[in-house]
Amino acid sequence: MRRLQTTAILCSVAALAAASLACSVTVDWGNDPVARSTDASLPFSDAAQPVMPGIVLSSDLANQQEALVSLYETASQGVVSLDIDSPIGLRHGAGFVIDKAGHIVTNQHVVDRARGIEVVFHNGERAAAVVLGIDVDSDLAVIKVEVPPEQLVPLVFGDSEQVKVGQLVVAIGNPFGLEGSMSTGVVSNLARTLPGLNSTLLNEENIFAVGDLIQTDAAINPGNSGGPLLNVYGEVIGVNRAIRTLYYNQDNQALSSGVGFAISSNVVQRIVPSLIEKGLYEYPFIGMTSLTDLTLAIAEQAGLPHTRGAYVRQVLSGGPAEKAGLAEGDLITQINGKDLNSSTELAAYLLSHSSPGDVVKLIVLRVDQELEIELTLGSRPATTP
Repeated sequence: MRRLQTTAILCSVAALAAASLACSVTVDWGNDPVARSTDASLPFSDAAQPVMPGIVLSSDLANQQEALVSLYETASQGVVSLDIDSPIGLRHGAGFVIDKAGHIVTNQHVVDRARGIEVVFHNGERAAAVVLGIDVDSDLAVIKVEVPPEQLVPLVFGDSEQVKVGQLVVAIGNPFGLEGSMSTGVVSNLARTLPGLNSTLLNEENIFAVGDLIQTDAAINPGNSGGPLLNVYGEVIGVNRAIRTLYYNQDNQALSSGVGFAISSNVVQRIVPSLIEKGLYEYPFIGMTSLTDLTLAIAEQAGLPHTRGAYVRQVLSGGPAEKAGLAEGDLITQINGKDLNSSTELAAYLLSHSSPGDVVKLIVLRVDQELEIELTLGSRPATTP
């Protein structure tokens, strides 16, 4: 696997790290829509229960405890552990059931080069799975099992656009092969971007960006990959993908640092139906590279009045950006009426709201001029692992 510095994808054997991004900004659930289920509601207890002589648990704390217990008992039924037979040995990962047809979502890096996949359900039952589709850039995969529908407990997707920094979250997975483990934390930030695992054949130095990731401090370790990140209603708001860390164990496995990343649920719901239907996902392509951080020095050199927006570092020859008239040094401050503070927000918007062939309206600062540019998105070109 490619080592990209400090962000580690959580395969149990091979740890993959991702560096700060010099990205190519390229970037409804169809078959079985599920509304929020009342089964995912969390009962609360008003009773203050004695813990030890002289110690009384406050009702607020008891309610929180009861809520977490109820959430786990409900959601864990739809979470599965994955045992992966690969050329480099046994790997562990996680996934979750999304429908009664046997489709399970996990990470691409979990099932990469799998010679066999065993799915372990919450009750200990096992079933073999086959890979239906993968997407290397988002690091998503769909696998399928043939089991009776009554054995399957689909989880409910939440709307990741409604997620706010500070909200409580729960991760359930298979860290270090410990099946059904739960950890808690908060949403640390939103709209993060990581490099995908493919670089463009147009320019081998560029790596496609994957945006709209949720950052969390919930403990995520090797084996959590592919498991759900849940809100307090038991809804899936993300798929745990990677951590940023400097710490590894003796098997070169990345260890939790309190900085984890999950693929947002809205992105998952755009990509997964295509993986089921066609085995792949076609990304919108804008045809430019950008900077994650536009410094004052670069802005001054480009004659820009501020640093808010997606800075155009390079326009790829023959791509949609060049055809629309974007130029190196431009600053994209708005897309389809949405203000942009950074290139990561542009990447997140394109991934969550756009498809190849869509026309987007951009507001662009070029030195001291404000321009309105219409751009027709292309399809992401061929890539290489």
